[in-house]
This record gives sequence, structure tokens and C-alpha cells, in this order.
Amino acid sequence: MTTVPQINTTNDEPFLEAFGGWQERTILIVDDEPGMRSFLYRTLVSRCSRVESVESVEEASVILGLRHFDLIILDNSLPGKAGVDWLQEIRELGLHNDVVLITAFADLEIAIRALRAGASDFLLKPFRVNQILSAIGRCFDRAQLRRENFVLRRELDSHVALGVDGLIGQSNALQPIREAITRLALVPSTVLITGESGTGKEIAARAMHYLSNRSGNHFVPINCGAVAPEIIESELFGHIKGAFSGAASSREGLFFYAQGGTLFLDEVAELPLALQVKLLRVLEERKIRPVGAEREIPVDVRVIAATNRNVEDAVRDGRFREDLYYRLNVVQLHMPPLRERMDDIPALASYFSRQLSQQLGVPAREPDNTLLASMSSYAWPGNVRELRNAIERWLILGSIPDAASGGRYSKAEVGKSIDESLEAVEKRHMLKVLSEAGGSKTEAARRLGVSRKTLERKCAEWNV
Repeated sequence: MTTVPQINTTNDEPFLEAFGGWQERTILIVDDEPGMRSFLYRTLVSRCSRVESVESVEEASVILGLRHFDLIILDNSLPGKAGVDWLQEIRELGLHNDVVLITAFADLEIAIRALRAGASDFLLKPFRVNQILSAIGRCFDRAQLRRENFVLRRELDSHVALGVDGLIGQSNALQPIREAITRLALVPSTVLITGESGTGKEIAARAMHYLSNRSGNHFVPINCGAVAPEIIESELFGHIKGAFSGAASSREGLFFYAQGGTLFLDEVAELPLALQVKLLRVLEERKIRPVGAEREIPVDVRVIAATNRNVEDAVRDGRFREDLYYRLNVVQLHMPPLRERMDDIPALASYFSRQLSQQLGVPAREPDNTLLASMSSYAWPGNVRELRNAIERWLILGSIPDAASGGRYSKAEVGKSIDESLEAVEKRHMLKVLSEAGGSKTEAARRLGVSRKTLERKCAEWNV
């Protein structure tokens, strides 16, 4: 019988205080020894949102088919099947839960097999409380870092404001949208956001997420029209090693990274029909099946979808499944085009000017009445996105869309300032980066993505 570790209150209690912040985490204990299960349960139950324990891999397989667990504490010596063998099996099935393998035998071969099979950590019995908590903490920290890095790489605009404050303006057309977003954030219902391109559909989806009780987890966006049809299933649901040509290792999908949070399916009407069937099943059963896997994985994800198409027309034409449309369209939110909220142009122009001046390294300029009057006479077919681009050009070139010329820039207007403006912007930006690099031309050139020789030549031209 393995010795069950005891809590040493004198030495360990101050240490244990550091292990807060696990209130949203879930752990599954797989061990055939009642004493060890009891000890681990008592140690973890007050620190996590849910802790469950089973005594065999058969029971563990059943419960993993019903609920998601962030971490599995797995004993290697189990009746019928070794823990490391079962770990290898669940990895091949597409399950990516973090696993801490515990064993009473100091066997290097087992440790190597465990790590190769995908164990996150390995502990030898008997162990102290702080050792198991440290192992769990490392797993949670690595998982959080993986998710954050993944989500940050997918951010379309790191400067998007959170909540309804990201919707700039106070027009009558925008107020009902703000109120609807605030109400929808309080419920878990699936939402379909409609509207023309550039109207702020993703900003509305982000606002719903950050005002909801899911804000502590990730908002994961994907543009369904920008991903090749042959890989979008893997992108959403993940895949196991060898699932298709080129799948040299298993990969977690976007549903996994959005676990506990929100998945935003932009341009959802672009999904292939075959994938629409699978998405409908996920929305109804809350389970995903990685490509090549034999079993489904429970997920807890709120789905918000968006499209600039008329989905009802797509349903009639057979390009979009009617049952999926009704499943996504539990609540519909329509984003008005900019031409219907022209009163918001001054606020939007001012906001974009401040934001972009910082990004471009140019002096902030407040749009004057002449500029605002010119912008208010333009129809803005590209909506808020086009307005933002126009402000960026204005900050660089000093020009704005001409309503009389269909939004084009006159050659005379651009010719007067383009050479001077671009050189001034380039100089200001390069010198700013050089200053931030502490005067090191090598570091500044690296940050700018140019050669040191190029930077030295520019500095010489500017007598710096």
C-alpha cells in the first residue's frame, strides 16, 4: 500500500495561500486507491470549481465523454490497464487534457513513456502537498499561456475597445444596438449579427463577450471565408496525428481555445455545406469530434455568428442549411451602415485620429469643420472601416475622399504633399524607434525590419 502524503500545516499552509485563482478549473482524479483519491479530493475541492474522482480508466473514459476537465491526475498502476497506456489511447482519440501522471515506482522508462505519450508532468509517490500543487500550477500556467498566445496571434486589431464603449457614437441608430448588446450579454443564447461589411459586427460580438460572465475566458474570432474549405474543419475542431496528409502531430481546434468563452464565426455563410452539418450537431449537442478521432469531446462555448449576406436568400438557393440558420438565428442583431448614422462621423473621426496618430507615430490632429463637412457629404459604402482608412490617409497625406469624384483622391491634392508627408512620417517613425532602442542602431534596425546600413544612410541624410 502506497503511503498517503499528509498535510503539514506548520510548513505548508503559507505555501498553499499562493494557489488561488483556480476557481474556474476542473480536475479529474483517476486512482484505484481510496486513500489517495480522498487525499487529492480534499486538497483540491476547495480550490477548483469541480473535482471528481474515479478508480479505473473505464470510468474515466465514460466521464470524459460527458464533461470537460482541464486536468487529469492519473495513477500509472491501475487494474486492467496502465495509466501511461490509457494516456496514449486518449491522445490518439484527440483528447488534449493536461495530465499529471503519478506512480509509486521510480522507473525512468515509465517517465520517458509518459512524457512521450503527452503527460504534462510526472510525480513519484509519496509526495508532499506542495509538490502536487506545484505540478498542477505549472500545468494551468502553461495551458493559459498557450491559449493566450494562440488568441493574441489571431487578434485582428489589438486596439479594439472592450464592451459597448467600442461602439463609437451617440446617434439614434446606435442606441438600440448598445441596449441590445447589454441585454444579450446576460444570456447564453446564440446570436446572429447581420450587416454590411465594415459596420462593426466583430466589435458588437466582442462587447457581448466582455460584458458577459464569460469575460474571464477567451474571445476567439475566425473569418470563415478566409480559411480554405479543406482545412476549416481541422481549424475549428482540431485533428489527431495522421488524420490527413501533413498531420504530423495532433492539434487543438478553435473550439478548444474558446473553452468557457466565446467563438465568433465571422462570415458564417461562407462555410461549406458539409461543415454546416457538423456545426449544427456541435451547437445542438455541445460536443466536437476532432478530424480523425473516434470520440467526441464536450465543449462549453458560446457561439456568435455574423454575415454580410442575406442568409434567407442563401437558404432558398440551397447554399445554406435552413436548420443551421434557425439554430444560429436564435436572436438577430442588425448593425446599421454608416450612412444611417452620419451623426456619429465626428466622434468616429476624432477617435480614429487619436488612435492612428499613436500607431503611426505622427502628431495628433483633430478633424476640423471643413474635413467633417466633406466626410458628411460622402456615402461611405465601406462603412466604418472605410472611414478609418480615410482618416489614416488623411493623417499621412493630408487628403480626404472627394464625394464629387466618387471617393477618389485628386492627383493635384496628393501631389502637393505626398513626397513631403511620407518622408516626414518615415523620419519621425524611424527616429522614434531609434530613441526607444536607446540609440542602438542595430536594435532599431531589427525593430524596423530594415538593415543597419539603411538606417545609417537615412540618419546621414537627416544629419542625425
